[in-house]
Amino acid sequence: MFAFLKPKNTDRPKLRFHNTLTGSLEEFVPLKRGEVKMYNCGPTVYGTQHIGNMSAAVFADVLRRTLEAWDYRVKQVINITDFGHLSSDADEGDDKMTIGLKREGMQLTLENMRTLATKYMEEYFADLDQLGVDRSKITFPRASDYIPQQISLIKALEEKGYAYKTSDGVYFDVSRFKEYGKLGNIDLEGQRAGARVEANPEKRGPFDFILWKSDEKLGWESPWGLGFPGWHIECTAMIFTILGKQIDIHTGGVEHIPVHHNNEIAQAQAATGKQFSKFWLHRDHITIDGKKISKSLGNTIYVHNIVDRGINPRALRYWFLTAHYRTQANFTWDALTAAETALTRLQRTYLELKANSRSTSSVNAPAEFKNVFLTALGNDMDTPSVIAHVWDVVKDQNISNTEKLEALTLADTILGLGLSDERAAAKLKVLEQNELPEEVQTLVEAREAARKAKDFAESDKLREKIAELGFEVKDTPQGQSVTRL
Repeated sequence: MFAFLKPKNTDRPKLRFHNTLTGSLEEFVPLKRGEVKMYNCGPTVYGTQHIGNMSAAVFADVLRRTLEAWDYRVKQVINITDFGHLSSDADEGDDKMTIGLKREGMQLTLENMRTLATKYMEEYFADLDQLGVDRSKITFPRASDYIPQQISLIKALEEKGYAYKTSDGVYFDVSRFKEYGKLGNIDLEGQRAGARVEANPEKRGPFDFILWKSDEKLGWESPWGLGFPGWHIECTAMIFTILGKQIDIHTGGVEHIPVHHNNEIAQAQAATGKQFSKFWLHRDHITIDGKKISKSLGNTIYVHNIVDRGINPRALRYWFLTAHYRTQANFTWDALTAAETALTRLQRTYLELKANSRSTSSVNAPAEFKNVFLTALGNDMDTPSVIAHVWDVVKDQNISNTEKLEALTLADTILGLGLSDERAAAKLKVLEQNELPEEVQTLVEAREAARKAKDFAESDKLREKIAELGFEVKDTPQGQSVTRL
């Protein structure tokens, strides 16, 4: 896949990530040479995933591609949460899947919960495909398929003295795990002082979290009666089952740091006595017009909204990558439109270079480009610098077209921009006159006449009319060329 990156990865720049666990930039060294086990917190499939959720998947996809560029074999897992995630990460509120069932007028049954989850899981997969996330490289376990493993893990924690039973379920005793809050350097004393009165007075401490939620009507049978495993335990149980007791990288959003990921660490390391994950990487939030994404604010945007506007969904991926993953990014439609314009230019350049290329074999990208490109990528995935450097190469008149093509190929392979996508090629293909609708042909001919008469005002008006019909006309030394918008 990355033949043009040879020689060996020992000759490449160091690969470093900002590790939330230590709060520092560290050189990445896996647990086992040449292999990486990576778990990315995935969606709770009770509804359509908004663009903030999708940014996490794109980040994880580029992270895997980056690791592969350093010749690591990556085993990647993204979980599908289809029960147990309460509306608050701190085990409060209604179960999100229950909220989804009520919203759609479905009876509260496990079968219906599974049906609802399948619907939105498939929708999520379709969005991943449109954003260029390679699902063939990812395992997507469903939490409801791992109930026995979750029950076994809770039993093990109970036997070790880390869990206790109350009238509403089983809780993890955080006081028994002395390193709780290390991830993100959480000020537990400050939070304890400001903690509200607990809804469950049987909890021993304010940070104790649910392992098993009792339910009189719905759920699975267990040693503690009918109910559900907690949201936090599902991730750990699936990781233990699919990847093993220790992994190299765990990712998620910054909102997962204080509660969910500290809970994962506590229960995993209490069970094994070993470090759970070497590296923790967290993506910052996407805001919309400067505000947090929220259904209550009515500012939620989905991939289908972007497609409905006729915008290439890969433009959203490009826009994600123009901000560093640890920097909050503010979405606006103007910003997305600008991203699509830039991506279209890159696609057009790539396709023109490829069409005119006489090379029949792979030619290495310019050495200086590779070095700068990989140095930026290896510096905690500095994708904004990577994209800026790609444009420097495209504009550099001293770099041959063959080298530019190889540089863009390398960039596309890792960033996943879809430069070689067949649909993009069809959209950017210069159309022959007989391939145009009759109305467009007439307008193009009228514009050519206006240009010859030097009536540029009329020419511009006709260009706008052509654009309204979904076509773009450009002036070239060979005359007018028309492509689809």
